[in-house]
Amino acid sequence: MRRSAHARKETEFLRLKRTRLGLDDFESLKVIGRGAFGEVRLVQKKDTGHVYAMKILRKSDMLEKEQVGHIRAERDILVEADSLWVVKMFYSFQDKLNLYLIMEFLPGGDMMTLLMKKDTLTEEETQFYIAETVLAIDSIHQLGFIHRDIKPDNLLLDSKGHVKLSDFGLCTGLKKAHRTDFYRNLNHSLPSDVNFQNMNSKRKAETWKRNRRQLAFSTVGTPDYIAPEVFLQTGYNKLCDWWSLGVIMYEMLIGYPPFCSETPQETYKKVMNWKETLTFPPEVPISEKAKDLILRFCCDWEQRVGASGVEEIKTNSFFEGVDWEHIRERPAAIPIEIKSIDDTSNFDEFPDSDILKPMGVACNHPETDFKNKDWVFINYTYKRFEGLTARGAMPTFSRPRK
Repeated sequence: MRRSAHARKETEFLRLKRTRLGLDDFESLKVIGRGAFGEVRLVQKKDTGHVYAMKILRKSDMLEKEQVGHIRAERDILVEADSLWVVKMFYSFQDKLNLYLIMEFLPGGDMMTLLMKKDTLTEEETQFYIAETVLAIDSIHQLGFIHRDIKPDNLLLDSKGHVKLSDFGLCTGLKKAHRTDFYRNLNHSLPSDVNFQNMNSKRKAETWKRNRRQLAFSTVGTPDYIAPEVFLQTGYNKLCDWWSLGVIMYEMLIGYPPFCSETPQETYKKVMNWKETLTFPPEVPISEKAKDLILRFCCDWEQRVGASGVEEIKTNSFFEGVDWEHIRERPAAIPIEIKSIDDTSNFDEFPDSDILKPMGVACNHPETDFKNKDWVFINYTYKRFEGLTARGAMPTFSRPRK
């Protein structure tokens, strides 16, 4: 019996290995995300009915914006990581125009969307999400990676509301994306009526939330969550991820990140001058335990909590009562309501007309001549044999096939 089951698995593995995956193997259901370099679609694999998130990235943009190393890093890390705390990648492939990552679909949306819906989180809710993110970050540190881009956009929520890390494009030592002079010389700004200096905390939170989506979609991004030592280019280590977590914790409790400003340039200056600019508005209540942990995250890296290992973070008094071993088994602090396996209510709405565009034509760019450049995408293809993963995990959701 066991031998025949093994033989079936081996046959299925060989069949999958021979199969060449492409766009025709997937039905597009809905656009669920759009960014500077492409979009994310909810798709269904036609032969199995399994539902996935398909990340589509334009090759022309990857080359033009010098992002090839970043997308290669993301693909390689997703292949290597097999953790409950990291979004799972099942396949990757390419065509003349685009690169495609087929990921597990996490219907809870992301932390950025959750924070935009709420004014602030309670300390109990914050404790839960920060604790889970501690374990998620530690899981990639144990693999030898530094994430370097920890921010609410990259904290995804599964169907039960638990955290998973995504977007590993800046993982490893690719420092170019965070050059100090890049932010120092930036002229990009938020709308001209924005002036954070004279706002109270309520107005500041409202303005930050109103403009947050715009920042997420821009190629400039935001330096709000980046540790100062990353900007300095004098060397940094995995402790830079804990600084980013401290900024997120501040945002959860206060309603906006501590260094938000009218321009990325001003934000950069505030980050670099954090000893004067990291303050707490007196009108927003926050416990001393919470404030202390934020200041232990956002400090000189030599004194940063976590410098002696993750246990130093887990034993901090703010996490009193957390069952670290079983946290994924408890109910999430904020339950996720999922009506169906292809429920996208926790994602932004995009015009219905987008779904009518054929997949693979997500870009408006003319087809680039890749004859001399396409070699940089060699060996991008990957298939995960679902029956032979470490946990024997199948995709979370299947949807009846038409």
